[in-house]
Amino acid sequence: MSQQENFVSHLVELRDRLLRAVIGFLIVFVALMAYPGAAYIFDLLALPIQSALPEGTKMIATGVITPFMVPVKLTAMVAFVISLPILLYQAWSFIAPGLYVHEKKMALPIIFSSTVLFLLGIAFCHFIVFGKVFAFINDFAPQSITPAPDIEAYMSFVLTMFMAFGMTFEVPIVVVVLVYLGVVTVEKLAEVRGYVIVAAFVIAAIVTPPDVMSQLFLAIPICILYEVGILFAKVIGKQRQQIME
Repeated sequence: MSQQENFVSHLVELRDRLLRAVIGFLIVFVALMAYPGAAYIFDLLALPIQSALPEGTKMIATGVITPFMVPVKLTAMVAFVISLPILLYQAWSFIAPGLYVHEKKMALPIIFSSTVLFLLGIAFCHFIVFGKVFAFINDFAPQSITPAPDIEAYMSFVLTMFMAFGMTFEVPIVVVVLVYLGVVTVEKLAEVRGYVIVAAFVIAAIVTPPDVMSQLFLAIPICILYEVGILFAKVIGKQRQQIME
């Protein structure tokens, strides 16, 4: 097979795998729209802020089609997260033939663990952080106002926070990969620990709302997960050294 034919065959395979991933996403999306429905999914997402608002207070929708579009967008995001294993499997099936044996042994656990950690970050944000943060904001609000957040602004805020915490929980994976690739050593990671702590609080101050509690909820996990990454990197570093020898 010529180089051009080989390139075309790779493009065809890539197209097929992308198509399968899209079909998997659409199946999950349609299923979620049918049951339990977009409105129910949004109500679940709104539980943390609804429990923090004054009794009898509800969120508002200022746009004409916002009550329809926001729950549908949220359902699409949930469908993407649920169908993520399908996308990762298709990506893995595409790149696996070009990897060495030791790379395959490393890549599959990284793909699996990164997905699990990302979902854990989202769960930590939704079930622990939001309840504390929204209660703090509601208690801090003046008595002369009645909080009534717009659902579109709320979803935008929630998705931003989900992304921030999901990426935060990827810190151990980043540390392990950097050590495995030989970009940095475990000793160097330990030396720059102080800079990482400062960077964690700076990132938390930029990403989270301007209150101390939410910043601590993001910065402290970064520091803890960095240490976890160093511990795993020590083991991975020894395995890499054995392979190189």
